Parts: sequence; C-alpha cells; structure tokens
Amino acid sequence: MSLSLSRRAARTSQSEIRLMSVECERVNGINLAQGVCDTPVPEVVREGARRAMERGINSYTRAEGLGPIRQAIAAKMKRFNGIECDPETEVIVNSGSTGSFYSACLALLNPGDEFILFEPYYGYHLNTLLAVEAVPVYVTLRAPDWKFSPEDLERVVTPRTRGIMINSPANPSGKVFTREELGWIAEFAQRHDLFVFTDEIYEYFVYEGRHISPATLPGMWDRTITISGYSKTFSITGWRVGYTVCHRKWAQAIAYFHDLIYVCAPAPLQMGVAEGIINLPESFYRGISAEYVQKRDLLCGALQEIGLTPSIPQGAYYVLADASSLPGETSKEKSMELLRSTGVASVAGSAFYHGKGGDDLLRFCFAKTDEELGEACARLKKLRQRSQLGAATLKA
Repeated sequence: MSLSLSRRAARTSQSEIRLMSVECERVNGINLAQGVCDTPVPEVVREGARRAMERGINSYTRAEGLGPIRQAIAAKMKRFNGIECDPETEVIVNSGSTGSFYSACLALLNPGDEFILFEPYYGYHLNTLLAVEAVPVYVTLRAPDWKFSPEDLERVVTPRTRGIMINSPANPSGKVFTREELGWIAEFAQRHDLFVFTDEIYEYFVYEGRHISPATLPGMWDRTITISGYSKTFSITGWRVGYTVCHRKWAQAIAYFHDLIYVCAPAPLQMGVAEGIINLPESFYRGISAEYVQKRDLLCGALQEIGLTPSIPQGAYYVLADASSLPGETSKEKSMELLRSTGVASVAGSAFYHGKGGDDLLRFCFAKTDEELGEACARLKKLRQRSQLGAATLKA
C-alpha cells in the first residue's frame, strides 16, 4: 500500500478567502476579501498585554484560561447577553472562536453525526465539521433577506442529526436572526434533542434589529454552546483569543480537547483582552455600530452604482453582491476578473454554498480604514466608467 493523505485531508481544502488574499497581494491590490480588521486596536487592550508580559505572565495557563479573563467574560455575558454563567466551570478561553468550535465538535460530535448549516455558510464551519468526520446538511437561506421557515428545518432532520449552527450576525450574509426565527430553532432543537452551536463573534456589529443569544431562550441553556471572542470587536484577529460558554456538563470535555490541540490562548494576550472587557466603556461598543454602518453604506452605495446589487447586511461587516453582470462562467472567474480590472479583491460566492447557489455572488469585507475603503470604492466605480466608455465606443 502506498503512502497517501488521510481521507479527512482529501475532503478539506484551503480557504477560498485565503487564496484570494494571496492573489490580491500578488497584484498589490486592496483586499476586501479577508476580514482582517485594519481598524486600530484599543490602547487599553494593547497596554494590558504589554503590562502582562512585563509582569511575567508568559507561561501556559490552565486549560480553561486565566482567571481574570474568565471572570470578565462571565460579567460581560450577564450584562450584555443576559446569560448567567460560572466563570470557574462554564467559561473556557480558546485559541480564537475557530478553536472553540473545533474543540466543541471533538467533544460533542461523533463521526457520521449529521449537523445542520444554514447557507450561505462560513467555510471554516463546514471544514471543521468535515475534519471531525461529521456530515453537514444544509438549509438554504433565501436572498435578499436571507429567510427560512420551520418547514425548511424539518425537511433536513433525520435520526442521525446531532446539532445545528447559528451564526448571528452571519458571515457572509450579514443576517441577524430574529427572535421569531430563534424561537423556531429552539423548539426544533428541543423536539429533536439537538445541540445548538452559536457563533456570535459579530455580536457588537449590528445595524438593524438587535443581537439575541440563543442560550437565553427558554429551555436552551443546557443544549447551547455559545462561541464568541474579541478578534473583531478589538481588531485583534491575529491574537487568537476566543471563548466558549456552556453548561458545566459539556465544558470540561471541550476544555480538554482545546488543551490537547492548542494548549492555551497566548497568556499575555488573554490579559490584554481582559483589560479591554473590564475598562472600555459602553460607548466604545455603541461606536462600533455607528462607525461600521457608515462603512457599510459607503461600500453598498458603490456596489449599487456599478450594477453589483448588494444584499444590505443587518450586521457583521460583509456584503454579498449580485455579480451576474461581470464576465465569467463562475463566481471564481468573476472575482478574478474584478481583481484584474480594478485591483479590488472579493471572495467568490461559491465559497459559501455546497451547490450552485453562489455562482453569481461575490462577498466584500468593509472592515477597513476609511481611507482604504474609500480608495476601494473609487476603484470599483471606475469599472462603471470603463463600461460606459466601451459602450460609447461601440456606438461611435
């Protein structure tokens, strides 16, 4: 028998988002593909990490994370999310929210278990499920408002279904799940005895409606694995500090698998995040929505102007746009054509669908400085100018 990759490696591919980032760098373009957060890190967070290093907080932490950040997260969960949790037994600090999801999947899912994803989905959710040999099944949200019905859930559930993912606000659609929709999911999960995993990393990036944590709904605390972090809120995507909040009967196993794979999130960076949670005023979080709704409107206005009609996001910092007017047979070809002609990188919509649903969609990220986002919009508008010039030349 010859050597080969594992079956799970053969089923998993490099993120399309990272591939487009490489292509963008190659042509020195503006990267609206990857949510890298080019906005500044709050000073209190930076200084908190620096002081922790100077005080010698540079070693391994306990599996669940350092005490100060777990206590800060528990207080924030009560204040903002309405969830009461014990910082000693029901809060785990992870290596990013992706580390949280992977550890929870290892602890709670068996190979062959089915797991429901809403699509368009976040690619790391899908590939994590594949890595643990779970079986993803899909409920397709209907554009432009990204709607679904209780009947859509019932059509995909089987005796092998083990869980469902809620990403709200959602990447890539910007959907904010309503209380009615969360109620449908809660009733469905309890009736079929399912885990509910939630990715709430964009919880402060809400422009319409409000963020509701599914664990707060009646009967949901025992079965909900709440996942979030501060990569987006504090613009520290490279720090890898996320967290899990769940009932203590699940927490110990999740912490064990996180320790096995990652050991711990970086100790001084945990302390920097703790300082931010404790000391930043509520006005900081309100300011996020005010700042990002302006970025959203700037980008969506530019896309609308050049004929790439956007689905206006209610939250997060991505927008899906109709790219059917661009040359190319696939969304990957369309995204490459846009990069070639404008120097602006986007992500092919096919990265967020298991079938053909994303063929005419592109995803753009607006987590950029005002200067960079303004330059990207100016470049995009030149696409329309070139189109008009070409049409005028043909008429002549």
